[in-house]
Amino acid sequence: MSRIGRLPVEVPAGVEVNITGTNLKVKGPKGELSHTFPPVVEMTLEDGVINVTRSSDEPFRRAMHGTARAVINNMVVGVSEGFVKELEIEGVGYRAEMQDKVLVLHVGYSHPVEMEPPEGISFEVGDRSREIKVMGYNKQVVGQIAAEIRGKRPPEPYKGKGIRYKDEHVRRKAGKAGKAL
Repeated sequence: MSRIGRLPVEVPAGVEVNITGTNLKVKGPKGELSHTFPPVVEMTLEDGVINVTRSSDEPFRRAMHGTARAVINNMVVGVSEGFVKELEIEGVGYRAEMQDKVLVLHVGYSHPVEMEPPEGISFEVGDRSREIKVMGYNKQVVGQIAAEIRGKRPPEPYKGKGIRYKDEHVRRKAGKAGKAL
């Protein structure tokens, strides 16, 4: 039995869960999410706890069992607490700023790079203008937007300049060896 799949998902106060067949809707203070799961997993809501079960041990059903439970947990956590991805900017003259809700990046191009947040996502720039927070209730979208921001100027291996995740380690390379006399 899947170790992840058999764990129950507790629904905190203030979060509404609606299960209709294979469709799950979760509504909370941060937002509303819905997802349709494959019919190989069954979801039940009892006493504020969601349980996910499967009918057999076929490989696809086993794979979907843990995946469905993880997605349900991310939905519940997202609408109740939200998700945050933090990025750092490294490099001389590199910085970020907010203009209304738009994130403006100055990362070595001849023009500033502007990024409009999609629905349910917000940006926050730290006081030093070198830290960016991407916040939202959908874990997949938060990670995707953070990856797109990082993709505007990924960290390079020689000086380490660029945009990186807060906990990311950039592997550094040695530069030119110089001429021996």
